[in-house]
Amino acid sequence: MTTRYDSSLQSQNSVSQAQNAVEKLHNAVSSALSHPTGQMIEQAHNRLAHTEQAVRQAGLAENRQAVELAEEMLAEEKSRLASLTSEQGDTKA
Repeated sequence: MTTRYDSSLQSQNSVSQAQNAVEKLHNAVSSALSHPTGQMIEQAHNRLAHTEQAVRQAGLAENRQAVELAEEMLAEEKSRLASLTSEQGDTKA
């Protein structure tokens, strides 16, 4: 017997995954800010790509408020990471 998942449960799951991804991105960016090595910054960029995908997927969900919150948090983390990346570029020049 196959199990059919309720679509609202699936959409809530994608929102939860996006929120978890944003939290992991926050941690990766914070680590890169604390220890701005090339490896830490690269890991944060990799986490960013994963998070963007998770938030895009959650965008299909019906819970717009939760998706918008995840999008806002993603934008904040992108800004934090961009400031770190530009600082790294300044120190290499």
